[in-house]
Amino acid sequence: MSSAPLRTVFVVNALLFLPAGLLVYFLPLASLGVSPLWLARVAGAMLVAWALALAAGAARPTVQAVVQLVVGNLLITATLVPAALRGGLPGQLRSLLLAISAALFVLALLALLLPRERVEAGRG
Repeated sequence: MSSAPLRTVFVVNALLFLPAGLLVYFLPLASLGVSPLWLARVAGAMLVAWALALAAGAARPTVQAVVQLVVGNLLITATLVPAALRGGLPGQLRSLLLAISAALFVLALLALLLPRERVEAGRG
């Protein structure tokens, strides 16, 4: 059985996190009130590293890689949804956070439900 749909889930996740990481890393976040600046740089670098790990996991999704993808997506969703539902955010930002949360949640569900390649007995 082919794992092409599961690989697609990994690639789509990587395509979500890579631009976000680069944006957080290079965007001057002092205008948004993020201080110290190194904190934004570390967060951006971590998002880029996570995106690259997801892209590498797409080559051959293992059970561990799927668990990491699902747990990571659900943790980020659990962080973004309360922030979006809390008052004080502009409507467009709230909608964006909820849309990202929904996309990550759906990708986590797809990673759980899509079939994976089975390792035959005697093969590595």
